[in-house]
Amino acid sequence: MSTIAPALAPTLDLSRRRVLLIIGALLLGLFLAALDQTIVATALPTIVGDLHGASHLAWVVTSYLLASTVSTPLWGKLGDQYGRKAFFQASIVIFLVGSALSGFSHSMLELIAFRAIQGLGGGGLMIGTQAIVGDIVSPRERGRYLGLFGAVFGVATVLGPLLGGVFVEYLSWRWVFYINLPIGVLALFVTAAQLPGHLQRVHQVIDYVGTILLALATTGLVLFSSLGGTNYPWGSGPIITMAVAGVVLTVLFVLVEWRAAEPVIPLRLFANRVFWAASAVGFVMGFTMFGALTFLPIFFQDARGLSPSASGLRLLPLMGGLLLASIGSGQIISRWGRYKVFPVVGTFLMIVGLFLMSKIDLTTGAWIIAGYLFVFGVGLGLVMQVLVVAVQNAVPYKQLGTATSGAMFFRMIGGSFGTAVFGAVFANLLATNVIHALHLNAVPSNLNSSLSGADPTSLRRLPPIIHAGVVSGMVHTIQTVFLIGVPIAAVAFVLSWLLPEIELRKTVHTIDRG
Repeated sequence: MSTIAPALAPTLDLSRRRVLLIIGALLLGLFLAALDQTIVATALPTIVGDLHGASHLAWVVTSYLLASTVSTPLWGKLGDQYGRKAFFQASIVIFLVGSALSGFSHSMLELIAFRAIQGLGGGGLMIGTQAIVGDIVSPRERGRYLGLFGAVFGVATVLGPLLGGVFVEYLSWRWVFYINLPIGVLALFVTAAQLPGHLQRVHQVIDYVGTILLALATTGLVLFSSLGGTNYPWGSGPIITMAVAGVVLTVLFVLVEWRAAEPVIPLRLFANRVFWAASAVGFVMGFTMFGALTFLPIFFQDARGLSPSASGLRLLPLMGGLLLASIGSGQIISRWGRYKVFPVVGTFLMIVGLFLMSKIDLTTGAWIIAGYLFVFGVGLGLVMQVLVVAVQNAVPYKQLGTATSGAMFFRMIGGSFGTAVFGAVFANLLATNVIHALHLNAVPSNLNSSLSGADPTSLRRLPPIIHAGVVSGMVHTIQTVFLIGVPIAAVAFVLSWLLPEIELRKTVHTIDRG
């Protein structure tokens, strides 16, 4: 275990009411950033029909994901160096500008560009919310608050498809973006009035070269994982180029960080067992979480024939399990002062939940499905925010934002890779399973659009026998995707045992363990 130096933490004397107001504003900010990762999904077919340009559909999601992921470490480092309040407020403003412009978009290219602006602000919201908690409450008390953050993140992730479906059905797809404006403005005013402006401010140089290399390397890897097997074949020139570029730029980034005076992700953090273990568990957890959440709406809408809003309601048990586990574990951690048991139990429940979900078919009852989703949700809730508490407790205060953003960065990268890999598995297996179900040698040309998802409503217009075969192949494919997630979640379970247990401090200050 590396030596932890004394903190450079401010001494804050905030009333409980003021802390709760700040926490409330931060929760609103996190809700916005997490919601926009999933709310657009159910609106995409309608958006494509209005703006046209189905060939650019994937970029509407990818541009937000890419911008938020690559900007996360930079937001964390800037907050450590120049103070978190100003940069958190800046991220809210950038996010709101991107939301307004996205709602006003008149072409797919405009929407893609404005979604990237949204993502840039979203990265700041994700890291700012959780780093600021580290400024105002001790790690021992932080558990109960970060439990709320985990619950809000999970609720927003699951609620996104439901809200997107409601807006599309009853208002307009543009409200998917407009809904952010009043929430964001409220968060901006509360943080301006209540958040102290002197949380941390140490003027240091910015690692411009490292930041650019990290952004480029991440861009290459995210595009490789997001577009490979979908927009381009895995062996195509563009995909190979992005993969090679991502690897080469990553190596260059490591070399630059090794010599940088103030690296954007200090390599010495990886000498901290808590940091690397939590980052590894977070990566695998993000991989399985986003992979699973991507295909549950597909099962409910395409296989079960539910509307987008009804599909979202079916995800409520997962949300309930996540809420219960995240808030409950946070309360217990604050009273007990220990945390390791939660990711161990949580990752085990994720394994069980994924295995149970691999058994879901068209005959499975609604209450049984709800029970399976509840188990998976509890597993997620026991892991998600506990990792943040562990990391923040194990690093010097001056590295609070950097360490938090680093751990979140790996979780977001894991989510990107998980969505891409599971998506490639789904795409590759679906045609084979449909062919098998229909007893054919090849997919008929009139089914290509239905299977690609470019025109999901065409499934309902198929002849009953063909429709039954397609749905059977789709269900079998989704079952396989969940089953593949089981050994991946098992990796997270093994890694969770490597997470060191350090008793949580009762002060914001780090103590000298040398």
